[in-house]
Amino acid sequence: MPESNKAQMAAAAYRLPAMDQDFLLGDTTRGLRFQLEYQKAEEHLRKWGVATTVIVFGSARVKAGEENGWYDAAREFARICSEEGGAKLAHNGPRQNVIATGGGPGIMEAANRGAHDVGAPSIGFNITLPMEQEPNAYSTPDLTFRFHYFAMRKMHFAIRAAALVVFPGGFGTMDELFEILTLRQTGKMDDNLPVVLYDSSFWKSLINFRHFADMGMVNTRDLDLFGFADSPRQAWEQLVKRGLKAPGAKA
Repeated sequence: MPESNKAQMAAAAYRLPAMDQDFLLGDTTRGLRFQLEYQKAEEHLRKWGVATTVIVFGSARVKAGEENGWYDAAREFARICSEEGGAKLAHNGPRQNVIATGGGPGIMEAANRGAHDVGAPSIGFNITLPMEQEPNAYSTPDLTFRFHYFAMRKMHFAIRAAALVVFPGGFGTMDELFEILTLRQTGKMDDNLPVVLYDSSFWKSLINFRHFADMGMVNTRDLDLFGFADSPRQAWEQLVKRGLKAPGAKA
């Protein structure tokens, strides 16, 4: 009788690589997983004709109806941006200034909701966290992604960004803000990419930006990399004034 080949058939080495989860999730295939996280989102974004985005960062802990008004402001800003920025254009042309958030609750939900209010697509770049984050109900389902790697998520935030609006937030928001400011400062992003911090009293109480320059940690001109706004309309107008190209902006 011939020898049985059951052991060979059952061996991990014999599995097709694309079907071998142990192999795909191993240390040596980390680069491949990076590539997959890039490529999957990229294909969906291209299918939707997303050329540029307006990133909205801010706290996941902010709730609708709070006295600070940040949720409602983020929602209204995203509505204005989606109406006047070119996100609603039909697919016979590229979509410009599509709202992009981290996909979760709070300010992220508010911004996705503002785009949803006017029938515009919006993006949710979610991240797998120990306290599992679920996507909010307002990002476009086909543009709602989940990442394992912060680095690849940040890359997708950056590569199509035409502008950034940052609402009050915590450590994550600070990380994302200074990531973009550093890319701008070092010339790794478009020199015309405008950054606006929403609620000047919050930001000026939180960070003494002038102290960076006074102590020689940054150049004085680096303080011109961002501005402040205290209303949704002012935030939009600041972006346009600072160079954002907006096909539907009011003259």
